[in-house]
Amino acid sequence: MDSRLYRTGLVLLVTILGASTIQAQQVSDSQRWRDSLTVLNRQIAESQWSTDLHLRKATANLELKQWEYAIDEYALVLQHEPRNPAALFYRAYANTHLRRFDLARNDLNDLLIMFPSHFEGRLSLAVVLQQQGHHQDALDQLNQAIEQHADSAVAYAARANLERVMKQDESALYDWQRAEELSPRDPIYVVSHVDLLLVLERREEARRVLDAAVRRGIPRGMLQEWYQKTKR
Repeated sequence: MDSRLYRTGLVLLVTILGASTIQAQQVSDSQRWRDSLTVLNRQIAESQWSTDLHLRKATANLELKQWEYAIDEYALVLQHEPRNPAALFYRAYANTHLRRFDLARNDLNDLLIMFPSHFEGRLSLAVVLQQQGHHQDALDQLNQAIEQHADSAVAYAARANLERVMKQDESALYDWQRAEELSPRDPIYVVSHVDLLLVLERREEARRVLDAAVRRGIPRGMLQEWYQKTKR
């Protein structure tokens, strides 16, 4: 789980040929990870305890979406190293995929007690809390993430997404603007900002946001769909 899990709003257009290429690449990657898993299993069987080998095996399990196997590997690591941050974080990641939010929340809380400035851990906890319906607690976590990492566009974007869910539209608009300022060439933040302005029927303001994005170097063609929406 990383910061990309909190980025929404970008529509990717691919040709049929491109989609076929992507599918072929996914098959290739899957086989590569299966081959890696075979090698790692043999190395683990032939060697004494190695945290690195078990973490690498768990990574392969995650890539293959073998959530239960990954959780078992991280549990083994934590038996040997209870303070291992990677094992805590990625076990929470796997449990989140299985919608075991209480277990994920426990691991993330333990992680943040030991490593209070762990950025991905705090964002992940906010996601888990939001999934459980604890929106204010999630917002508190994101506020703290921004206090600790004030230069992170991702943190502002994550808070904007939650504020929109909570109907705090003006706060969300501010956070989208901050995300754009911190990552001025990223179209994700632009279209998310514009989308909210359009929902609020603020079309002229939305167009100004688009124009500013084009001046910053984002290709106008990438934003053309949104320009059209400002005319309706």
